[in-house]
Amino acid sequence: MRVLPLILLGLGAACAPRPASVSEETPAPQAPSVPPAEQSEDAVMASQASPAKPMTEPDLPTEITPAAEELITLGAGCFWCTEAVYEQLDGVLDAVSGYMGGHVENPTYREICGKKTGHIEVTQLRFDPQRITAGEILGWFWRMHDPTSWDRQGADAGPQYRSAIFFHSDEQKAEAERQIAALNASGEFSGPIVTEVRAAEYFWPAEDYHQDYYRLNSQQGYCQMVIRPKLEKLDLDH
Repeated sequence: MRVLPLILLGLGAACAPRPASVSEETPAPQAPSVPPAEQSEDAVMASQASPAKPMTEPDLPTEITPAAEELITLGAGCFWCTEAVYEQLDGVLDAVSGYMGGHVENPTYREICGKKTGHIEVTQLRFDPQRITAGEILGWFWRMHDPTSWDRQGADAGPQYRSAIFFHSDEQKAEAERQIAALNASGEFSGPIVTEVRAAEYFWPAEDYHQDYYRLNSQQGYCQMVIRPKLEKLDLDH
């Protein structure tokens, strides 16, 4: 796993509720027969009929990470892309695709695509702060997507693709706000950063077929046209 030198550093401490264990195995989707320019996550999944997951009561919040580990939850467009980047970074112990920030319990991918649940596609990271800090993770976050684009990343458009940082500690919140202020002042981007900085809410893991999507479907059209070039640009395509 190769990590590029980063300037941005920060510390955080995290705790979050144990995610619901409800999931449903569905065969990985096939590449859509559309031109590369029209590739989007929605297009890939549009023809897949995913039955709704049964509604369940969320478990009571519990501590899920040892003291030496932390959590941070990030929305940077399609979670297939975000997960694919973070899984390759040294110090990231786990990357789980899911949903956060909405008002519907146990949402399905089909409901998320309906754009009415309020959820954002996110990747929840469990990491070792002795090997990679929250600040370094955020450094990759700014590089992997366009934080000046509201509810859109490339061909993926909708509120579920909003740029968002769900912090799990006051330290993470402060570091995110510090980096945003520094980037806006530096003129690094052509416009102001619109990334939302919000306290972590209940995390709903996405269906099983979304997990490790790039690793399991690297030859699929979306992976070849969207995710692979992103990894190559970040020098992470190993």
